[in-house]
Amino acid sequence: MTTTYSRVATQSRVVAGLASHVDPQVAKSWDRCINTFGIEPSRKRETAVVEAVELKQRQQRFGELLSVAQAEMENLYEQISGSGYAIVLTDTAGTIINCVGDPTLKTDFRRAGLLAGALWDEQHEGTNGIGTCIAEKRPVNIHRDEHFRRYNVSLSCSGAPIIGTQGELLAVLDASSVNSSDTKLIQRHTMALVGMSASLISKMHFLNCSPKLWVLRFHSRMEFVGLLNEGLLAIDGTGTVVAANQSALDQLGLSERGGLIGLPIEHVFQMEFSTLEKHAAEDASVFLSVRDAVRNLRFFMTVRGPKPQGRANASAPVTIDASEHKSSKPGSAKPAEGDAQIAAHLLTAQRLIEKGIPILVQGATGTGKEVFAKNLHRLSSRRSQAFVAVNCAAIPESLIESELFGYARGAFTDASREGRRGKVLQANGGTLFLDEIGDMPLCLQTRLLRVLEEREVIPLGGEVTIPVDVRVISATHRDIRQMIDEGRFREDLYYRLNGVTLALPLLRDRSDKLDLIQALLAKESTPGHTLRISAEAQAVLINFEWPGNVRELSNVLRTAAALCKGDVIQLDDLPSYIVSPKAAPSKTMAALDAPVTLHTDAPDSNPSNPLYDAERAALVHELERFRWNVTRTADVLGISRNTLYRKIRKHAIPIGQNAES
Repeated sequence: MTTTYSRVATQSRVVAGLASHVDPQVAKSWDRCINTFGIEPSRKRETAVVEAVELKQRQQRFGELLSVAQAEMENLYEQISGSGYAIVLTDTAGTIINCVGDPTLKTDFRRAGLLAGALWDEQHEGTNGIGTCIAEKRPVNIHRDEHFRRYNVSLSCSGAPIIGTQGELLAVLDASSVNSSDTKLIQRHTMALVGMSASLISKMHFLNCSPKLWVLRFHSRMEFVGLLNEGLLAIDGTGTVVAANQSALDQLGLSERGGLIGLPIEHVFQMEFSTLEKHAAEDASVFLSVRDAVRNLRFFMTVRGPKPQGRANASAPVTIDASEHKSSKPGSAKPAEGDAQIAAHLLTAQRLIEKGIPILVQGATGTGKEVFAKNLHRLSSRRSQAFVAVNCAAIPESLIESELFGYARGAFTDASREGRRGKVLQANGGTLFLDEIGDMPLCLQTRLLRVLEEREVIPLGGEVTIPVDVRVISATHRDIRQMIDEGRFREDLYYRLNGVTLALPLLRDRSDKLDLIQALLAKESTPGHTLRISAEAQAVLINFEWPGNVRELSNVLRTAAALCKGDVIQLDDLPSYIVSPKAAPSKTMAALDAPVTLHTDAPDSNPSNPLYDAERAALVHELERFRWNVTRTADVLGISRNTLYRKIRKHAIPIGQNAES
């Protein structure tokens, strides 16, 4: 596209050429730059900046919206910090009202014209994420040489509109990167985050600017009430609709607000206004089930009555952890891990989790994701509160909902008479660790997203919402992006869990293997019997590839500790596939994750036989993969539980108290 600069004088041919190569929005914008504004693309930068007095006046006109936007801008920045982005808020004229960015890149941002008071409408800066978003009134990505002015081609801009209660444009939220290596794939991810943040700001504005009105929050699916795509209606004291968001129009099948604003609520839903007044006065947290007046479709809604003067809006959504204990200082102890990469990850995560930013830990099976999460909790300001771990892969699908969210008294047959608190409520005030989040059933991902958005839980079979304050750490060994593409994981939940992704290294790549070996030996030692390991055996362990990572190392040392004579583990106490790696099966995780078929009548149980070692290694891996759940492991291997138990005894696998039936 850069070659088109030399032909910009031939306007019609330039725009026609663009239309076949880029997004139509970009082509239309270039047409405006050429034919409406007469911009010369190769002209040197002359950033237009308003005077300080005028900037302050424009900021004051934003009122409460500015503080709402500031909180979400900081939240968004924390999610994409370190990638060279500045988060920018502008008014409808394209004036930068506020900017949040990496202080170390402040000079780069100023050089690029990203500073408070700068004008970024199309007339001044040509095609760009801010000005083109204002012109099109919808989200836009402008990637590098899609910018009209040549001096902006190093930028990648993602702008999303912030919409008012009457559908008017209030502002633009933009993320602009000065990183010339930014790709369109990265920008699409950024655009999704910017769009969600802009929607949250719009939603907060709707709720905050309606203190004297009844506010209806509704959706055709109960679990979606409270999420980004819920419908919002504001009703005045006469029962007349005075404001609506775009989702309300979409769900009611309307193309414009004119078909809704000014109608009595009885003409929208099959209910009297007095019903709303009564419901808001009695219990606004309970869902109403109503049908719309035109299509007779069912909707679920909650109602918030007018807010008393001087009282904060308790039902308004929040975008950062407002309940964080500011007076509680996080732990200052150094991370236990000696590996530099893991230590750096812990320090990064420690800073982010104190601000309520969710952490996603990525790592292969056995890399110690739960240990990392526990250490992070121990280093946080909530270390004295509960740490609750949930293995989403180990809980049967039929039980995971009640395990996570609890259930009310008499919710189902055999339910406890008193009901039960779920894991989320057990973690209230502390940390919730969602292990193997990629294995959570799709139907429950929606409920989890609502809990994260609204910070409240409705137990199974219950009607009353319960506020909850948790910090969330999730972990997975799966490729969540691929699962999203395949429709097996919700993209909006991914963005809420993925405040930052921290990838744990494989054991073979860690620099602290010796420290790990000593720590695991100390764990297996008993009073009066301190376990040690010979130099030869230690060297073999350090040089092994460890496809099962830390978990496999732990199992090997546990078995060796049980077999060794005296208190010193010798080379002969280690499995032969570790001592002689060439006799072992493939050590790749892909091979270990492949289906395994084991025959019940193994021809040779001699521990020195390579087939014996391969079968034992496969059994240990599969048992560890399913957290020693014998039933699930047997199902995956295609054998009976009795056969699996027989093989466990044959190979002397130390299941102990880890086994689950």
